[in-house]
Amino acid sequence: MAKPYKYATPICLALTALAIIGAVLAFLLWNPLPLLILLLPTAVYEVYRTQGESTKWASWLLLLVVVGEVVLVIANVELDVAAFLGEEAAYVGGYEVPMGDLRVVAPAAMAVLAVILLIRTRGVYTKWLAVIIFLAAFAVVYTMDASYFGRLLHVGVEEGLDKIP
Repeated sequence: MAKPYKYATPICLALTALAIIGAVLAFLLWNPLPLLILLLPTAVYEVYRTQGESTKWASWLLLLVVVGEVVLVIANVELDVAAFLGEEAAYVGGYEVPMGDLRVVAPAAMAVLAVILLIRTRGVYTKWLAVIIFLAAFAVVYTMDASYFGRLLHVGVEEGLDKIP
């Protein structure tokens, strides 16, 4: 059964505003924490709105990644995933994600999960929330490591070009 949508538009508008405020603060402070904290309600609402089995799993995983990223940033945990796995890139949901510091790889995984939700969900509000999360993930990556952002963007462009017939 479809979730109620009477207040979905104002809620999504408010969550968009929170993400914008978080992004502005993240860029002003050059710290992704305000954006991540203000992104939590969006991830929670995404979990609430998704209904399909695969989208429900993706939204829960996305919420866990956002919470985990908040913990990693607060605790200033540095873990080189590439050295740990012995791989320069991994495939997440069929998309190549360059490896590096876990605090930077996690938002890249958020972006991939948001794309999965965008593709697999039918609801306009769940798509809206996925777009918010997708854009916020790139802002988080950029404020954490601008060079990684460039590598991720390069891989994204290559993946996109490979999908064009």
